[in-house]
Amino acid sequence: MLKPEKFDPLKRSVGHVLDIIGEGWSILIIREAFLGTRRFEEFQGHLGIARNILTARLKKLCANQILDRVPVKEGAKRHEYILTDKGKDMMTLLVALTQWGDKWVFGEGNEPVIFEDREHGEPIARVRVVSARGEPLRPRDIAVRAGPGAVPEARRRLEELNRHD
Repeated sequence: MLKPEKFDPLKRSVGHVLDIIGEGWSILIIREAFLGTRRFEEFQGHLGIARNILTARLKKLCANQILDRVPVKEGAKRHEYILTDKGKDMMTLLVALTQWGDKWVFGEGNEPVIFEDREHGEPIARVRVVSARGEPLRPRDIAVRAGPGAVPEARRRLEELNRHD
C-alpha cells in the first residue's frame, strides 16, 4: 500500500482516497458491491478479473473498512463481502463518476447505465456541488482553505493560492 504522504506530500484528502481506491479494479469492485455482488466468484465472473488481483483488492478494501468480509452463515468457510457504512458513503462518488463518464465519454443519449429513483422510476438528478444554502456552485465560487488537519506545507501553499485570488 502506498503511503499517502509519498503519494500526496501535502496529505490532502484526494491523495488518501486515491491510495485506497485509485486504481480501476477497486472502484469496479465497489460498483459491483452496490449492484448486490457479494461472493468472490461473482465478482470474478462479473468483472473478468484475475483471482490474485481480486484477492489483493478485496483485502485492501476490507483493510480500509470499505467492505466487510463475513461468513455466508455462522461457522461457514465461505465468505461474502458487504459494503460497510464507510463503503455506502461512496455512492455519491460512484454516481458522480458514472455521470461524468456518461457526459464526456459516451455522450448525452448514449448512457450505458441510468440511475433511477426506485420509488418514482425517474432518473436521479445530476450530482452537483451546492452551497450550504443549496445554491449551485461553479469552480470559481469555491475557495480552498486549510483545514484543522492540514500539514504546515499545505497550509502555506493554500494561503499563497488564496493571496492571488
